[in-house]
Amino acid sequence: MATEKTLPQHAPMNLFRSAGAELVVGGLPLAQLAARAGSTPFYAYDRGLLTQRVAELRAALPQAVKLHYAMKANPLPALVAHMAGLVDGIDVASGGELAVALESGADPHEISFAGPGKRATELRQAVEAGILVNVESFREIDLLATIAREFGKAARVAVRVNPDFELKSSGMKMGGGPKQFGIDAEQTPQALAGIGKAGLAFEGFHLFAGSQNLKAEAIVEAQQKSYELALRLAQDAPAPVRFLNLGGGFGIPYFPGEQRLELAPIGVNLAALVERAQTELPQAELVIELGRYLVGEAGIYVTRVLDRKISRGQVFLVCDGGLNHHLSASGNFGQVIRKNYPVAIGNRMDATEKEIASVVGPLCTPLDLLADRMELARAEPGDLVVIFQSGAYGASASPQAFLGHPPVAEVLV
Repeated sequence: MATEKTLPQHAPMNLFRSAGAELVVGGLPLAQLAARAGSTPFYAYDRGLLTQRVAELRAALPQAVKLHYAMKANPLPALVAHMAGLVDGIDVASGGELAVALESGADPHEISFAGPGKRATELRQAVEAGILVNVESFREIDLLATIAREFGKAARVAVRVNPDFELKSSGMKMGGGPKQFGIDAEQTPQALAGIGKAGLAFEGFHLFAGSQNLKAEAIVEAQQKSYELALRLAQDAPAPVRFLNLGGGFGIPYFPGEQRLELAPIGVNLAALVERAQTELPQAELVIELGRYLVGEAGIYVTRVLDRKISRGQVFLVCDGGLNHHLSASGNFGQVIRKNYPVAIGNRMDATEKEIASVVGPLCTPLDLLADRMELARAEPGDLVVIFQSGAYGASASPQAFLGHPPVAEVLV
């Protein structure tokens, strides 16, 4: 007798509670939150969940390890200002992000700047602000030497190293093999000599092997290899290592079958590296750089159903927002095979009547698909569709000008 195949399920979306039929975000029922946002679609970020996530990390990781927020995950100024009060530093990836980080009240000494194509104007901005520049090419070393002479002040630098290994099982590989990021490990001694000759203020290394990893053992291995590589490279450094950014890579569960990352093994490994560094790199502070893991689960995207259509037996919920606001959920931001984010009808959380439906946006393209044949509460025009795991790479990573629809609102509650 054949057994019915059980499809993998999403990890429980239990960070947000419900009150009756309505999802609650930041203490506000969804309908009240929608009224506060002023219109749909909108993103909402729960500051309580942001604070909780940082506290959980602090409890799991050694106290000596510094925690930086990679604001490319979500650069909303109000959110960055909140995070600046919780973490030890901010990592930026452009001059625009640097301006937001400085305005958030972050300590310039604890701001670092990474990116493979920094403009001369951005490097001037960085030197003037006194932040740490993660140099990623010989061109940047030469430019910083010129800028430092012009300004008559030291340019603080670390070398972003493209390692000779990858972060296994990562969603996006940021190091290993040929990459536009960083200076190849085998070329780093030459870069260190150039930094010394130019009189730049060398502080350490930045290694970022990959992102969105749910396997603790892979993250542990990458951290160990990153530390060993930095230890070897330190022998050619023009000054003692005082800053060692081991990257991040911590993932969150987006798709069916994925399990949450286990922090305990990572904490144990980092504690061992801290202990080693006390004798091997005695002046170095170890840093981990996280974006998605800090903010991704604290945010939701909300879009309103405009129309309910049935086409050849398939239900389509046509909404007022789509891939123009949430490219990641549509599958067009790095997914090789499209999979559904966790989705719910946010004003029918206690509904017992379910159906298989697809959630689509208002755009005139078949790519505008937010949920493909998911089991959802039966919805009607006016209902609110909620996409979870939407706190990272949402509004700022989406083509909001596409087809001329209104931009999305963002609120921190």
